[in-house]
Amino acid sequence: MLESLGYGAAYTLVGIALLAVGFVVLDLLTPGHLGRHIYEDRSVNAGIVASGGFLSLGAVLFTAIWTNADSGFGEALGYTVAFGALGIVLQAVAFLVLDVLTPGKLGELVTERHFHPASLVTAASQLSVAAIIAASIA
Repeated sequence: MLESLGYGAAYTLVGIALLAVGFVVLDLLTPGHLGRHIYEDRSVNAGIVASGGFLSLGAVLFTAIWTNADSGFGEALGYTVAFGALGIVLQAVAFLVLDVLTPGKLGELVTERHFHPASLVTAASQLSVAAIIAASIA
């Protein structure tokens, strides 16, 4: 049981670290400080986009852990890190592609204080990328 608790703690710490990196990358893609947009400016858009990013990356990490757990702890943890990093990169690419394909500056639209549908489209894009990555893992 202690061994399983240790595995759970290790996967969780790696997951939290990857979620933090994903948040930082999303922060770099948007103007200003994403945390301030959410907590101080109360931007619903920024909250939707950040939530989409967390849920998406969490789905990728879950799938990597779930499908590779039988391959041994070290290898499964390696897959988790690799696919988590891939998820972060491809979600950033999807954000940039969506920015090119749509009018305006996506980063600015998704950090406005008042609701903008671009935040939902961005979150859906993140979830779609995660579904594709998760399917590739399974």
